[in-house]
Amino acid sequence: MSKNGGISLENLSVGYDNRALVSDICLAVKPGQIVTLIGPNGAGKSTILKSIIRELKLIDGVIMLSGKDSMSLKGEELAKELSMVMTERPRTELMTCREVVATGRYPYTGRLGILSEADWKIVDEAMELVGATDTAAQDFTRISDGQRQRVMLARAICQEPKILVLDEPTSFLDIRFKLDILSTIHKLARQRKIAVIMSLHELELVRGISDVIACVEGDHIGRIGRPDEIFTGGYIQRLYGIDEASFDEKTGMLILPKWED
Repeated sequence: MSKNGGISLENLSVGYDNRALVSDICLAVKPGQIVTLIGPNGAGKSTILKSIIRELKLIDGVIMLSGKDSMSLKGEELAKELSMVMTERPRTELMTCREVVATGRYPYTGRLGILSEADWKIVDEAMELVGATDTAAQDFTRISDGQRQRVMLARAICQEPKILVLDEPTSFLDIRFKLDILSTIHKLARQRKIAVIMSLHELELVRGISDVIACVEGDHIGRIGRPDEIFTGGYIQRLYGIDEASFDEKTGMLILPKWED
């Protein structure tokens, strides 16, 4: 893995209370690449992502960030390598959206946490990039789910990370916000050479945005490959336990059965 960015999961075992949920995970994400985790609910996608960001303790294996063992990094060092957008909503009290985004600069501000003019410029640029400038002065707790997700993505961008981790970034969003968020993620990966690892449920979107798909199957990663390698041969139907006629591999769309009147 390059020392200039990227993430490598080497023989990783993750889970809870020292019990492995998913084991022997070997997966690499290069700078500028988007890798998406898919699989049924409860398969362990979020557990893998929470282990990457050190919210959960590793059971076994090593996570390398830009060529460095993640466990050797202090919190501030980790925050400069990696940022995340998780499904849990942050607890804020009387904070505007701009102030929430600005917390992404704290790894760079020192102990006093005072933002410079240059820091605030990065905050505003991040909000503009995700289309969140219209919410800058609004109370973070009073905006919509779609707006909140944009703000949290702007916050992650503010950290100027080499690696971006996202857990179901399109959940609870309408189709316009889903497309906006994923388009922004794609732009970040390509233009800023950020390594992106995320989970998604919407298979039609997975097929469109992913460079590589990793399928969480049972207690292991069942298959890793390009979208055309994963969406073939009835594999998705077997992964999710659905009838072969219920899924179109070419489009990633579900097909509802037709009922006679």
